[in-house]
Amino acid sequence: MARYSGPVCRLCRREGIKLFLKGERCYTDKCAIERRSYPPGQHGQGRGRKATEYSIQLREKQKLKRIYGALEKPFRRMFSLAERRRGVTGENLLLLLERRLDNTVYRMGFATSRSEARQLVRHGHFLVNNRRVTIPSYMVGIGDEVQVREASRKIARILEAAELAQRRGVPEWLEVEKDTFVGRMKALPGRADLTVPVNEQLIVELYSKV
Repeated sequence: MARYSGPVCRLCRREGIKLFLKGERCYTDKCAIERRSYPPGQHGQGRGRKATEYSIQLREKQKLKRIYGALEKPFRRMFSLAERRRGVTGENLLLLLERRLDNTVYRMGFATSRSEARQLVRHGHFLVNNRRVTIPSYMVGIGDEVQVREASRKIARILEAAELAQRRGVPEWLEVEKDTFVGRMKALPGRADLTVPVNEQLIVELYSKV
């Protein structure tokens, strides 16, 4: 499947906020937003145009896609699934994105970024309920146990991520046993528990026009 492979700092600058796409670097003064807080490109520092309703909605969608590393087609399928579920569509969408295995691995502190978590999952370094899972979009449910394979527990990237995870902490709906490299989903998060800087209602309004 195709995936964006260009400089990710440009994405943060385009959205005007930190998307935490480069792990530990995002917490230092080397972060692109800290050094150049204007959009990338030749006209990034030029006079801005008045944002239309559509452009505001589009930016919210692009922001959410980039935070979770989703492409348009899978993202649209996930939105359709969120629409069919009971409850608020926007919150359902965020919950589905949070339940992805690559995001769960990142939230548990076994990777420094979602992109790194996605790569580690694809390479087979994680078990879900004692079964090897290599699909980053696998949906983790309440009570599911995610653990680093025993043969992978000495990998430098995973060990480093576990140490750095203390900076951002582990969400309350997850629990992690650092000594055994095991994490569990205790409950599903509510909207108030999610710190994603996105107005999901604007995304719902955007897709309603299609």
